[in-house]
Parts: sequence; C-alpha cells; structure tokens
Amino acid sequence: MSMFTKVGAEAAAAGNNEGGAKESPIISFKSGTTLKVGVKSINDVAEYYGYGMFGKVNTFLPEKAAERNAKGYVTKNPSLWDQAADLLYADANAAKEAGADEAAVKVFTDEAYLYKGKKRYLRAFFDLTTGKDIVVDLSPKQEQTLKATIEDNLDDLDAIAFKLTKKGTGTNAVVALSAIVKMDRDLTAEERANFDKLGEAPFDLADFESCLYVADTAEQTKNLVIAGFDIGRLGLSIGASAQPSAGANTQTPPPADANAPLDISDEDLPF
Repeated sequence: MSMFTKVGAEAAAAGNNEGGAKESPIISFKSGTTLKVGVKSINDVAEYYGYGMFGKVNTFLPEKAAERNAKGYVTKNPSLWDQAADLLYADANAAKEAGADEAAVKVFTDEAYLYKGKKRYLRAFFDLTTGKDIVVDLSPKQEQTLKATIEDNLDDLDAIAFKLTKKGTGTNAVVALSAIVKMDRDLTAEERANFDKLGEAPFDLADFESCLYVADTAEQTKNLVIAGFDIGRLGLSIGASAQPSAGANTQTPPPADANAPLDISDEDLPF
C-alpha cells in the first residue's frame, strides 16, 4: 500500500525512494522564504496523513498506512498512534458520560488530537534559481491557496513564472503564489534560462516517496514513549515489542509548521 492517500490528479482534485541514490527534492519551507518557481503541472501533488508531536517526535508515516474513508476517518489497519488516539478519545467519552465538565473532557480530546494523523500535502515546483525540482510541505488550507492560483493560470503555466512565499508561523502561517508579471525585469538571466527548461521533463511523482520518513512498528512504539503515552495500555513494552529496526531510515522528514497551537474542529472528534 502506498504511503500516500492521493497522488497526482486525484490529490489535486481533493484539495520510489531509490535508497539514497537520488537526492530528495523536499526543502525546508520556513517563514520568510521567497522562491522564484515554475509550475510544471497542477497535478504535481500528493496527499498524506503525517504523525508526530512538535518538540518531541518528528513527522513520520507508519510503515503500513491506515485505510481511510472519504472523510479521512480510519476504517482499517490503524497505526499504533491511531490506536493511542482512540484510547484517549474513549477516555474523553467516558468522562463526558460520567458528567465531567467541558474543560475536563477537553483535556482528553486535546491530548488525543496530538496522536491523530494530520492531513498534509506535498507539492512540487521547479526552482528557477537552481534549475531543480523542489517539494514543499503544506497544510490543507495552504494547498488550497496555491492550487487556486495555479488553476487561475492553468493555460499559461508554460509562460508564467511565480513567486512562492511564506509568512507567519503556526496556524497563522500564510503561503502565497503570485505571478511574476515582468519576467524580463524580475528574473535574472540564469533564472530565465532555467525557466526555458521548465517543459523539458515532467516531475517524477515517485520522487515524493523520498520526501517522507517511514517508521516501523518498533519505532512508532518508541515514539509513543517519547511523546509521553503509556504504551502498556496498548499491551506493548519497549523490551518485548519495540526493538530498534536493523536498518536506519535515510528518508527526510518533511518540515512542519513550528510550534503550532491546537486547531481542533468538531469534525476531528469521534463523538
């Protein structure tokens, strides 16, 4: 099963790692970043559900991806982190049924949310400074913003360069893609030369695979301990069930928005 829930045209409609032989195209897309880019295709995008906890556990994907329905709810093959979240949501439901006030229930739901897989997107661009494909990691809202701009210029992608920017942090981070109207003035000779190469080769969707870090069951278990979850509730122990994996994973974790506060909607709650 692929690590992605949607790739290419399907991911765009929804809003092979070569063992280190090929450099991963993902870049650190931090606040204050400004890039001059070209867009090869609106379908150079992949959707995934990432797990992790800021300051403790870097973003990862489970070795075996969970099956999800159209709304993103796990229907089969939950990861250990999904199971941890379910236990905490069950705690919240039990507290609610026992008459706990909203604040007390929220303590459980906030913690449960931390262990849930969060929908993210990877989108590829062509960096006009380096002449190489790059990939940035985006929230669903950020992906919608960029895709809307690409759609507005869909018929002219071979003639228009863009400025890709990011400002702010956490849930206040804003990304933008704006057309460079005067390319002769605003692009250097090297950038114009690279733009002329835009259509030479399509982005290889398989390169998305090298942008994400995949954790096996043992590493997911250790990550739960690092995050502060009682793995005994899942019938696990480090000694018995979470021996270090034999080979180090060399894939690069995607950059996430730093220190983002919880942003939980009613749709995130299972009850």
